[in-house]
Amino acid sequence: MTTTDLPTLNSRTVAASSLLHRRALAETGIVHLGLGNFHRAHQAVYTAAALDHTDGPWGILGVASRSAAVADALRAQDFRYGVVEISPTGSRVTIPAVHTGALVATQQPDAVLDAVAAPATRIVSLTVTEHGYTFSPRTGHLDTEHDGVRSDLRGEAPPRTTIGLIVRGLQRRLRSHATPVTVLSCDNLAGNGGQTERLVREFTEALPAAERDELLPWLADAVTFPNTMVDRIVPATTDAYRRTVADRLGLRDEVPVAAEPFTMWVLEDRFAAGRPGWEHGGALFTEDVEPYELLKLRLLNGTHSLIAYLGALDGRATIPDAIGRPFVAEAARRVLHDDYLPSLTVPAGLDLDAYVAQLFDRWANTALGHRTQQVGSDGSVKLRQRVPDPALRQLRGGRMPHHLALTVAAYMCCMAPPTGLDAGPHAAAMADPAREEMRRTAERTTSVRDFVTAVINGGLLGDRLAEHPQFTERVAEFIGILARHGTDAAAGAAAEAADSEPLLAA
Repeated sequence: MTTTDLPTLNSRTVAASSLLHRRALAETGIVHLGLGNFHRAHQAVYTAAALDHTDGPWGILGVASRSAAVADALRAQDFRYGVVEISPTGSRVTIPAVHTGALVATQQPDAVLDAVAAPATRIVSLTVTEHGYTFSPRTGHLDTEHDGVRSDLRGEAPPRTTIGLIVRGLQRRLRSHATPVTVLSCDNLAGNGGQTERLVREFTEALPAAERDELLPWLADAVTFPNTMVDRIVPATTDAYRRTVADRLGLRDEVPVAAEPFTMWVLEDRFAAGRPGWEHGGALFTEDVEPYELLKLRLLNGTHSLIAYLGALDGRATIPDAIGRPFVAEAARRVLHDDYLPSLTVPAGLDLDAYVAQLFDRWANTALGHRTQQVGSDGSVKLRQRVPDPALRQLRGGRMPHHLALTVAAYMCCMAPPTGLDAGPHAAAMADPAREEMRRTAERTTSVRDFVTAVINGGLLGDRLAEHPQFTERVAEFIGILARHGTDAAAGAAAEAADSEPLLAA
């Protein structure tokens, strides 16, 4: 029997034993922007755990940005789908059953704005990836030259950016009933709540005076933007995960999500209109998210990026395949311990050795098979969040951060391979808004050093690293080694230099 012969997973066919909670969802209290896999395997699961413990008005209306595929499939399945938890020792399938609806922002903009404005909505959350915030990589501020931002500032319909949609929805809310609401970022941005608040305020400040003066005081009084740290590896959905649902439940699920067993969520408890009891799913509430956030952004995400870029250049399709290469594993250990860890304050009570060991176990999860192209995508936004501060700390202390330079070099080789280097299909498949500009820069420069200088001076890593030409030179040297001798040689050169090179001149 094929999966097409099976009954569809929906509210009538799914067994109660597979549900993470069994309460009826009578009310939507959360509007979530970004109906992707991470939200459905992370926030949705915590919300199901909260509802399993205590009833509450916490149904989630999911909003896809452009594609209707997931929204349509969820509607057909009564908003039921499987979370396939994958580990080398086996898998299990559970059903969160927390969504009350699904919209597509480009197709139903008024319905989305009405949902943000609805008095029952207590939280507007978002998972739209780093580049979905439409800020300038160079300045970190709202990119007012972005076509979508300019359109949204003019009030053209429908809103084309996430920040524009949020502000227009908040305007509608203010004018209808002005009840408090929380805007909750669940993306991998440093200080994601503060960053989201700043972008919302910058957008508001760029509006005509009457609109600006109406909205700004209410934002300050009635809208909160808690910082959060989110962590769970969630790969893209494949037919293999659909087959797992079919095998475990005997049902056809078109939109399951896979996830590793590990999950973590740390939040500031600053909610303007209440929240679910996410702590019942293991969420941690704290007054200071930053130590957890930096721990994750640097040790997990930053190291993950190096694994992805070296792995892709080495022809490895998945992160487990990449970390299985001894030179990639050693490079990962070195960037984590030598370059990232000295820039961190470890949260009180956290067992660092156990945390690091768990990271390597997560990367080696062969059953999950997280793809290098997925982890390596959007590096132009991600690396700016991860590399500059640790690199500057090392440089100012008189040490070259060789493995951070190797990370940047491997990324550049994936985006714009130098002459003679075939970066391979996994690098070519990485999506990145800066790829074409980097290729044009490579075409108009006459040497690798000039190319690297142009890209770094152009703001890839912000402005401050451009003031350290020795870092730019080291990146260029690693690109040369990658092109001439390969990934193994480049990783070996980084380790050798880190062990033997004297301190830089202060």
